Amino acid sequence: MAELATIARPYAEALFRVAKSGDLAAWSGLVSEMAQVAGLAEVKEFASNPKLSDQLVAETFLSLLKSNVGAEAKNFVAMLVENNRLTLLPEIAEQFHALKNAQEGAADAEITSAFEMSDAQVKDLVATLERKFGRKINPSVTVDPSLIGGVRVLVGDEVLDASVRGRLQQMQIALTS
Repeated sequence: MAELATIARPYAEALFRVAKSGDLAAWSGLVSEMAQVAGLAEVKEFASNPKLSDQLVAETFLSLLKSNVGAEAKNFVAMLVENNRLTLLPEIAEQFHALKNAQEGAADAEITSAFEMSDAQVKDLVATLERKFGRKINPSVTVDPSLIGGVRVLVGDEVLDASVRGRLQQMQIALTS
């Protein structure tokens, strides 16, 4: 995993420099879309086929994207295909978004709730998290009924577990030690 991050870093940094000079939000969406498409098993298999030309792989990959792709993005994809790095796009996207968040003073938060949360609840939780972390929070909310109740929040490498399942696990550890 560390090797993938090391290989992806220069690509993410170069892409971020290009994106900063243009519309960073549009690039962010495009990079996310490219990462999703590149992460598909069929695309990985297609991209690794040695019988296909680089041009065909790049054109096919670009045709799978819904976003309007400019010349810079086409060149980036062609370079990735030429260097057999197309499958690194999910890691490149992750590092790209980390660079974007660092510039904006923001952080991504993965919020997992036992039940569906209303917009007001998410807004209140995000406001609390922004006060705690001192930066803008970009939430991503999922539902996991196995939490039984409460929420679990992941911001960077910090985990805030206020779920019933988490508390039960803490009690079990305390009782068995």
